[in-house]
Amino acid sequence: MEVEIKLRLPDSATHQKLSNLLAPFHTKTLIQENIFFDGTNRELTSNLAVLRIRFYNLEHCVLSLKAKPVISAGISRMEEHEEPFDPALARACIAEPWRLLSVDSSMILKRVRDEYRVGENGVVCLGGFRNVRAVHQWKGLKLELDETNYDFGTSYELECESDDPERHKKLLEEFLQV
Repeated sequence: MEVEIKLRLPDSATHQKLSNLLAPFHTKTLIQENIFFDGTNRELTSNLAVLRIRFYNLEHCVLSLKAKPVISAGISRMEEHEEPFDPALARACIAEPWRLLSVDSSMILKRVRDEYRVGENGVVCLGGFRNVRAVHQWKGLKLELDETNYDFGTSYELECESDDPERHKKLLEEFLQV
């Protein structure tokens, strides 16, 4: 079970201010590309599940399935499974989504076929977005400061995986008041 704190930031000025405050704790920056898929009959989205291919710095790739989300007070809890995925195969699947159904080596795609019945009527690429993620280590927490670019605009957020989300959310909110 993945538990994340997600705090939306109102604008680029707030993002820049937070970036400056976190600069001493910066460990790396990731350029991410996220592409989403579903069955032609919305088998995943109708069951609150998401199938994603994510590229990191355009060279590494991960296939993930997120399911059964519960979001309350800025804290997201959901089941998440990830596995490495060949970047060349991923690009082929984006161009021709039906190729996903022929990947037998993936436990995630097996689950998508078996549990969600994706593939009986085909699979579609839903599109995606790109983001720049600045990763920081702060007070024992891994903070991810995102600038996400959609076709329709840009959003900003601070994300933190946590085993004690209520306490860490309060700590982050206090930090953001600075």
